[in-house]
Amino acid sequence: MSELRFVDACTEEHFAAMSAIHCRGWRTTYPGFVPDDYLRDVITEDHWVPFFREDCETKRCNGLLLYENDQPVACCTYGPIRSGASPRQSADLVIDSGNYPGWGEVISFYTEPTRTGSGFGSLLLEEALRRLKAAGYPGCTLFVLQENQGARRFYERHGFSWDGTVQLVPFPHDMICHDLRYTQLF
Repeated sequence: MSELRFVDACTEEHFAAMSAIHCRGWRTTYPGFVPDDYLRDVITEDHWVPFFREDCETKRCNGLLLYENDQPVACCTYGPIRSGASPRQSADLVIDSGNYPGWGEVISFYTEPTRTGSGFGSLLLEEALRRLKAAGYPGCTLFVLQENQGARRFYERHGFSWDGTVQLVPFPHDMICHDLRYTQLF
């Protein structure tokens, strides 16, 4: 029988596990939408480690992992909504969250690609939302790639809906991703 547990990311081991899951998620989900050389050269298994470390140290947002026994199977970051420049994602990205003052956000969310469809994502999202609500946020937002129909259906099953916002996310080689803002009022 497997044991499931949530772990707050606070160690180098946690940051490395989250970064590796993010990497595999990007490389599985975004080919054709993000330049291939960007996925190969920038999106490495350790790419996000310094960001997760900094987030933990500064309390900018929270990292959360779901483990099955001793194996991390899904992870997310969540906290106060981002607004303004977001250079971590793209040097030219500016997020306007003026319509959602005081809201929370699920900033990143990935399940180990080989474990998609196993229910781990639902457990993790429900826990992140529970924590945001307990922290007093009136609602939650998140962004999802427009073409990622599976993720859009997943979030809709969990009570999110598209608010009409299309966030343009520039990448090298003049590629632009269209992220949709999904919202849920608690």
